[in-house]
Amino acid sequence: MLEMLGLDGTTEAVYRQMLAAPGCGTAELCAVLGLAEGTVREALDHLAHLTLVRVSRDAPDSLRPVSPELGLELILRRRQEELSRRQHELSVGKATAARLIAEYATLQPERATEYGFERLVGLDAIQARLEALAQELTTECLSVMPGGAQSQASLDAARPLDAEALRRGVRVRTLYQDSARNDQATLAHAQWLTEQGGAVRTAPVLPPRLLVFDREVAVVPIDPANSRLGALCTRAPGILASLVALFEQVWDSAVPLGASPSRDDSTGLNTVEQQLLKLLATGMTDEAAGKRLGVSLRTVRRQMAAIMERLSAGSRFEAGLKAARKGWL
Repeated sequence: MLEMLGLDGTTEAVYRQMLAAPGCGTAELCAVLGLAEGTVREALDHLAHLTLVRVSRDAPDSLRPVSPELGLELILRRRQEELSRRQHELSVGKATAARLIAEYATLQPERATEYGFERLVGLDAIQARLEALAQELTTECLSVMPGGAQSQASLDAARPLDAEALRRGVRVRTLYQDSARNDQATLAHAQWLTEQGGAVRTAPVLPPRLLVFDREVAVVPIDPANSRLGALCTRAPGILASLVALFEQVWDSAVPLGASPSRDDSTGLNTVEQQLLKLLATGMTDEAAGKRLGVSLRTVRRQMAAIMERLSAGSRFEAGLKAARKGWL
């Protein structure tokens, strides 16, 4: 009953017995309570520390209990003083933290928010900013995740943020590339997201990575080809409007996760093969086309071989001519 005041069950039992029989010593306490001598002595030491027992003036070799009115009142007073001290320390700590945050902001030029821009350098800074923005979400989160298979680290970092947002009723819409369907970890995460109430669609080609929070804040890579340069966080209304419009345009043409990518009846090509043919027709290399589609170089060459076979073409040049004549491009 007195654990909140620092007395465990054994110590309280010893104290109660001493109040009931003030003259009993260690041996009597052991016998009455059925406790080992070491346990009783440890309880007596704790009671002495709490000033609930004192050395008897009549018998200096023994201890006497202090009345609950006095002893417990002293404990409560000390607890009150400690609580007041901690509250004071907390207030001082908050003020100190506020000053440090303000000083840190002035020392970090990349965090300047002029015109609504904030540069984030390093994965830790980006993750911290995304966590803060996720906590502030109220209505909607839009995300574009190009590159096909996502890293396990990215998936692990995204799951708790998505789960918390969905729990609060935030609408979550995510775009992956069609090639993400071939990666077990990415597909499992996308399926989990839909099961939790999120919406996932895929497209053969996507814009660079993008996150939009409540249509008020966007986070984009400074250079999609060089992640080391960091990310840009912006609240500029004009940029936000353009990014949201881009997302909606891709979303409308994308395929829901539960459906299979469509195949053109006139060409027999699926959406990925159609995009591959268009990319290669522009002069893009196999490797560059693979990166754009989020697939491996081997997959690009296998799909291109299948297209050439369908066109009965002996070379890529001939395949391009025949595809153009058929209106596939």
